[in-house]
Amino acid sequence: MPKAERSLRVLVVEDDMTIAMLVEEMLVELGHEVIELAMRLPKATELAHGADFDLALVDVNLDGRKSFPIADILRERGIPFIFATGYGASGLDPAYLRHPVLTKPFLIEDLKSAITSVRRSHEGDRGNGDLAASLLPGSTQAVQIADEDH
Repeated sequence: MPKAERSLRVLVVEDDMTIAMLVEEMLVELGHEVIELAMRLPKATELAHGADFDLALVDVNLDGRKSFPIADILRERGIPFIFATGYGASGLDPAYLRHPVLTKPFLIEDLKSAITSVRRSHEGDRGNGDLAASLLPGSTQAVQIADEDH
């Protein structure tokens, strides 16, 4: 699979270690760098507040707790994110329906498409090609990535 246009630094928020490692492997294969894996809400909150990254992939349900507070922090910081959930968009609180969603299980092609969609949605916002700097809070567009066979 071809490498990404520009390597992104990605925060992965996922409570299942097997899935987290698989997602990390996919991201690396796509040419991106995983800066950290956060499996619980407190660690994810800490990283969302202060870590340096371009994009986050956020599981909606972290050990029985919703990750929407993480999404709020990322939105406030202007960092784009993609939700991942086994329930698709129906697993989201209505306030977050405009944000990209990957339906688990997903393939590397699905992840690549979601990242590409986020890039396209946000790089033009400021014209500088910087994914992190280009996202303005509340400016995301819906991206539903789902493979009906899963």
